[in-house]
Amino acid sequence: MKRYWHKKPLLVRGAIPAFTLATQNGESLDSPISAEELIEFAGQDNLESRLVKSEPWNLSSGPFTKKTIPTLSKPNWTLLLQGMEAHHPAAAKVLSWFRFIPDARLDDLMISIAGLGGGVGPHFDSYDVFLIQMSGRRRWQISQQKDLSLKPNLPLKILQRFKAEHEWVLEPGDMLYLPPHIAHDGVALDAGCQTWSVGFRSPSFKELLQEGLWRLAESLENIPELDQKFTDPMQKATANAEQLPEELIRQITLKLRKLKLDHVDHFLPGITAYLSEPKQQAFFDGPIKPLSSTQFTKKLGLRKLIAHPQTRILSLGNEVFCNGENMSQGQRKDIARAWQILSAKKALSPQKIAGNEKTSLYDAYLAGWLVFEL
Repeated sequence: MKRYWHKKPLLVRGAIPAFTLATQNGESLDSPISAEELIEFAGQDNLESRLVKSEPWNLSSGPFTKKTIPTLSKPNWTLLLQGMEAHHPAAAKVLSWFRFIPDARLDDLMISIAGLGGGVGPHFDSYDVFLIQMSGRRRWQISQQKDLSLKPNLPLKILQRFKAEHEWVLEPGDMLYLPPHIAHDGVALDAGCQTWSVGFRSPSFKELLQEGLWRLAESLENIPELDQKFTDPMQKATANAEQLPEELIRQITLKLRKLKLDHVDHFLPGITAYLSEPKQQAFFDGPIKPLSSTQFTKKLGLRKLIAHPQTRILSLGNEVFCNGENMSQGQRKDIARAWQILSAKKALSPQKIAGNEKTSLYDAYLAGWLVFEL
């Protein structure tokens, strides 16, 4: 993080040691998700998928039928599957390896599978990315060029002029990290080439402040004194009726100062809630036969409670936000502590919780945000 994060590219050979160990033992290790499985995933409505073909360039969005996806033996195509951590435990496991970076920055894991020569063309990303080779080989060319202009009239954002400065062939288990705005081009050298991309969120300050302000405005509903009407018994006759009254400006200034709305602490809960919201494609199924609150409390003492793969949990100090909601506010200390553990570990080991009343843990279970480990 000190040397490379957000600064310069880094090639890591053997980033996943299991591939090297398997080779040393004369064994073959492949991607934990087969090509057949990935093609099946591309047919699902709740998963964002795209198919890229080159010569000429063509981009289409899923869901796809098996017939619309080229066979592995055909060249010059790439299938992209977004947010795979929510659909396969192996993808979720790989994404969890990157929690040395704050969860608020982590976005998702995209898997690309390609035929020989497949790729998306020379391009750049506006966010950090770790490119992990999981099956077959891929040749990467990168450049720190300043010219990032794009070719016109194409369905993909492809650089108009790409001049490679470095080139590597990545084998299974190798990884390439690229900070934002590094031009790069990856081409599959084997049929069925799989590259797993760990991407990061990079919201604009406008986006963060708009979301923070919107939630801050909502919180004003809980301040009764703001329901008082504006009065101005000291208003004098004016010769400038079109001007906003100075008395109104003065009283609003006093209210703002009293509410301390200029303090960042008042914005951060709203921003944290926003960053904890799940992806738009996220879908949660509550339990088919939900436990009662009493049964739920009892089961907490016997089974591990884990976050659903599409659930996002973030903390702001001792406050915990799950899927956009403050889950620790107004809760008992033991429930708030349980949420802190869930935020840190994404799992809550079996433990006794006092009482049988409904809590935010139980509400999250009913919503399908938290599930008991099988």
